[in-house]
Amino acid sequence: MGGIPSLSGFQERYEGPLYVKLKLAFEAAILSEQLAQGDALPAERDISEICGVSRVTVRKAIDTLVEDGVLVRRHGSGTFVAAPVQRMDQPLSRATTFTEDMARRGLVASSQWLLRGVFMPNSDEMMALGISGNNRVARLHRVRLADSIPMALEYASLPETILPDPESVSNSLYAHLEVRGARPVRAIHRISAQLLTDEETQLLCVPTGAAALLVQRVAYLASGRVAEVTKTLYRSDLYDLVAEQAIGPA
Repeated sequence: MGGIPSLSGFQERYEGPLYVKLKLAFEAAILSEQLAQGDALPAERDISEICGVSRVTVRKAIDTLVEDGVLVRRHGSGTFVAAPVQRMDQPLSRATTFTEDMARRGLVASSQWLLRGVFMPNSDEMMALGISGNNRVARLHRVRLADSIPMALEYASLPETILPDPESVSNSLYAHLEVRGARPVRAIHRISAQLLTDEETQLLCVPTGAAALLVQRVAYLASGRVAEVTKTLYRSDLYDLVAEQAIGPA
């Protein structure tokens, strides 16, 4: 980093507060590809020492670049130069899984597992799944990624009788259920907006206070039994939900 020309003498080359000058220097380094997409930034302490500014100045400059989508913070990994991601239209008329949808777009879907196991149900799960407190549920909580970019947070609950071995789910839940002869055939979705918690913003690499598109799904087997309830938080900066409707006669 010390050898990046755009950061050398930045205080004299730019106008404005010190953090703005440092922000502009980073943007120039990225624009000239001295910092490439996916490159990790050094620790803020190291940037402070190299540039001769306070860590408060460094933090404010980086925070501004994260808010602008130029940099991304990855929980437990550091800060990186962001790769541009095109917004995605998600048709509501067709129910596809995340893995299937990403494959259709030519992207590789993957998961960062947060929780995977069998537990006693809570009251919401008992009501939504139509089970008693004596029946256990499988929970799958994960970050859904496309080409390694966090896209959504997914929290799924299923009756243990439908998914007794949640740890055997590798990537596509529905592909796993299909092998077991328990893939849902229809689903009801409820869509709303929801503010993300601080932990959720870190997992999705979005600014603090960001909102998400909340999609709550109840999926059914051919028999009419509820097979799955899922809450998915999609990044609102990357997703548009699109509905097509027929217009009847006046």
